[in-house]
Amino acid sequence: MATAPLAAAPVLAAAASTSPGEGIAFWILAVLAVGGAIGMIASRKAVHSALWIALTMVTLAVVYLINAAPFLGLVQIIVYTGAVMMLFLFVLMLIGVDASDSLVETIRGQRVAAVLVGAGFGVLLIAGFGNVAFSRTVGLDQVTTDAGGNLQAIAAAIFGRYVFAFEATSALLITAAVGAIVYTHRERLIPKPSQADLAQARFASATAPRAPLPAPGVLAQRNAIDVPGLLPDGSPAAESVPAAFRAIDDGPVATADSSGPAALTADHGESR
Repeated sequence: MATAPLAAAPVLAAAASTSPGEGIAFWILAVLAVGGAIGMIASRKAVHSALWIALTMVTLAVVYLINAAPFLGLVQIIVYTGAVMMLFLFVLMLIGVDASDSLVETIRGQRVAAVLVGAGFGVLLIAGFGNVAFSRTVGLDQVTTDAGGNLQAIAAAIFGRYVFAFEATSALLITAAVGAIVYTHRERLIPKPSQADLAQARFASATAPRAPLPAPGVLAQRNAIDVPGLLPDGSPAAESVPAAFRAIDDGPVATADSSGPAALTADHGESR
């Protein structure tokens, strides 16, 4: 499929007027998009910056939709806002953003280089705005009519003229995904313990319990947490009482209405 309809000649050959509603919508969306970009730069937290970027991306998607480019609008929402933004948030969760940025210039001359790059970018923006202001343009419907529609024209451009750039971008994204997986992978220095290893470590000590301890209040008249459970022989199991509720002398724990170990033993005898 030929890509001639996408050339600049047919675009500059015809003239079209912009409706008042389209102009109003453009300026409203432009303010939202620029505001989101400024909010992204001015936000102190990276999560807030990501949300501002999402606002800008959704606004650009609406601009595509009102300019008869539904495919670009949906791709902008699904790919950028849905996938890329989620990727940003996942990266923030993985690496963390608790460290504050340093205001000290660590690389000599980076501020001067940033000013020069920003000035050059501003010149490009002014040149682009001037070209748009003093040239005649038409809508996307008229430009992509000969190609069969907006989707067909985009497909012809991507898989025809820009197929190398498209494949290079795909390879770059795959490399970035593999790099993220490698970055988050942690080498295990020792083998993962199996269930048999955990059991051997648990029963290595001779005093380790071989069975689950009885719960507090088992076979007793009271269901208080400080009442020890009874063993099969009828004696109280002091280990079933939490350490915070045990007696200081390591003796049996008395109940709420008892005054000593004797009362506790009698209470357990009655419970049987």
